[in-house]
Amino acid sequence: MEDTGAEFIKLVLSVNDITEIAGIFQLLSQSQVPTIAYSVGERGLISQILCPKFGGVLAYGSLEGNPVLGLPTVDSLKQTYKVEHINEDTKVFGLVSKPVGHSKGPILHNPTFRHVNFNGIYVPMFVDDLKEFFRTYSSPDFGGFSVGFPYKEAVMKFCDEVHPLAQSIGAVNTIIRRPSNGKLIGYNTDCEASITAIEDAIKEHGYDNGKTSISSPLAGKLFVLAGAGGAGRALAFGAKSRGARVVIFDIDFERAKSLASAVKGEARPFEDIVNFRPEKGAILANATPLGMHPNTDRVPVAEETLCDYQLVFDAVYTPRKTRLLKDAEAAGVITVSGVEMFLRQAIGQFILFTGKEAPKEFMREIVLAKF
Repeated sequence: MEDTGAEFIKLVLSVNDITEIAGIFQLLSQSQVPTIAYSVGERGLISQILCPKFGGVLAYGSLEGNPVLGLPTVDSLKQTYKVEHINEDTKVFGLVSKPVGHSKGPILHNPTFRHVNFNGIYVPMFVDDLKEFFRTYSSPDFGGFSVGFPYKEAVMKFCDEVHPLAQSIGAVNTIIRRPSNGKLIGYNTDCEASITAIEDAIKEHGYDNGKTSISSPLAGKLFVLAGAGGAGRALAFGAKSRGARVVIFDIDFERAKSLASAVKGEARPFEDIVNFRPEKGAILANATPLGMHPNTDRVPVAEETLCDYQLVFDAVYTPRKTRLLKDAEAAGVITVSGVEMFLRQAIGQFILFTGKEAPKEFMREIVLAKF
């Protein structure tokens, strides 16, 4: 195509895996003629957003109200990603997940990077094969990753080192690439984020557990957990560390039993949670995808059981107020949205990604305005 003498070259591909986009980036960086190259489809999303970093001369976006799968909107390219500021020195961070369409990470991390003058970009990464992904994107350009559903447990074996807290939990939600040697280090910022959000909500409502003010308001309480995956493990270990009694329901009963054993709790079949009646004042935490967009009508428990709980927490944050939280509010129960957990874990991630102090109030303002 270069030999034709064209002033510009445009190449549009369809990839079956995000790792194939590395070839597009290589093409852009080596082309002798101004080149436009990208992939269509959800797995090709980063090819448009990151093209300026690798020498692409044009990024495409779809118009509002006329969405194209895998193509960012013009507004997001200008406002969320600000592609005009991306250059070859920009550090790439992103969410490793499947799917990724629900992620609010770019809306929070990118403005925060700019707020502290950090040359970074945060993008959604639809990953099918973790091994191939980390093998392909192994350069210092890719400085770190958030890890989402369903990879928080599986990703641990691709880390060169795992922080002791994440190791004990058995789940990683944050990875950074150590600049000195390129090693991948795994962390868990979900645990403290979720538990402190629950504790603070109880304290704000003036409740305690009859213990001293030093102890957690979760001490001695029954903590009912739906889901034993990555987020569930973080919640279970956090609740156990605060002295709660944990009972776990998961669709994979063996997984529930394994987690229950690790936190000295109790495991029960998932179907039993629907009509489970806990002791008064218990805590309910949903760490399953039930209620996540687009299946927003699904809930893990029966509505009539909610009045037995003191507080209901939902790790799902799209939508912000899930049906579970709406039903719990109607039952007069304290509720905590997954948005609060998301914000707090993102603050922890920002510190790990940048090595800078997180502008907490700025980040909270973004969440309140846009989530």
